[in-house]
Amino acid sequence: MAHVSADAPFVPLGIAVLTVSDTRGFAEDGSGDLLEARLTETGHDLIERRIVPDDIYQIRAAVSQWVARDDVQAILVNGGTGFTARDTTPEALTPLFDKAIDGYGELFRQLSFASIGASTIQSRAVAGVANRTLVFAMPGSPRACAMAWNGILVSQLDARTRPCNFVAMVLPEAEHCASRQPGSSATAKEGV
Repeated sequence: MAHVSADAPFVPLGIAVLTVSDTRGFAEDGSGDLLEARLTETGHDLIERRIVPDDIYQIRAAVSQWVARDDVQAILVNGGTGFTARDTTPEALTPLFDKAIDGYGELFRQLSFASIGASTIQSRAVAGVANRTLVFAMPGSPRACAMAWNGILVSQLDARTRPCNFVAMVLPEAEHCASRQPGSSATAKEGV
């Protein structure tokens, strides 16, 4: 866990948004609209936005292209996380992960429980890191996307969030972990 210094600045990330749907186009993509608005209002940069059908290989291809780009540090995927035969987002993404972020799905379901009760067990929200790129998948409803953004992503994609966040992981050249530097007074104080 990387500890963040108290004076860390906000660092805009390059973020791509992928909507997984067999039925929606951009005119009907309220979830993609919501994620685009939230990330740009926060100060991040929208690099690209796409819609692909519920197909393992089309999802994986879109995410793989973004993971290979230097200007994309995070990918937000909405849709395809349920249990129907066409819901394949987790199966498309998990083979790409170098590391899974298990806590994301756990926390998403905890937040969701307050709204939909035990039905949250059917959410297969997943996240991971692939080639130093963060990938977060959430259900496709605007309400679920708002919950994921407001309850988890806005803080974890902000370099100022203490005690830790994911920004230093995807932008290693930025100085976000002053408290982890050898000889820093913060390291001595925290006993790290």
